[in-house]
Amino acid sequence: MPDKTTTVAQLRDAMARFVAERDWEQFHSPKNLAMALAVEAAELMEPFLWIDNEASRSLARETANLRPIADEIADVAGLIFALCNALGLELSDIVADKMARNVLKYPVDKCKGRYRVDAD
Repeated sequence: MPDKTTTVAQLRDAMARFVAERDWEQFHSPKNLAMALAVEAAELMEPFLWIDNEASRSLARETANLRPIADEIADVAGLIFALCNALGLELSDIVADKMARNVLKYPVDKCKGRYRVDAD
């Protein structure tokens, strides 16, 4: 399922089927999904903990390290799809809306090459 041919709707539907087949809707309250998302995000951070930026780039270039990192990314994405399903949110719409607001909040002329808007 390459990114170029797989839609967000297909991924959300796959997650919805996975959840329904296991009768997990009863556990998938927005609160529980948000908490699970935080746990999975923490697991994604773990391989990068206590190493510097360059070491994190090197870590990600080593094929043996990518499988566990990819698994955690998949867990995070799956929970995002499940949370959107539980809340009735359209992921594409909310991402596009947030990006449009970020364009205004972080104008290129004030942010390019900087990590803070107010940095001079």
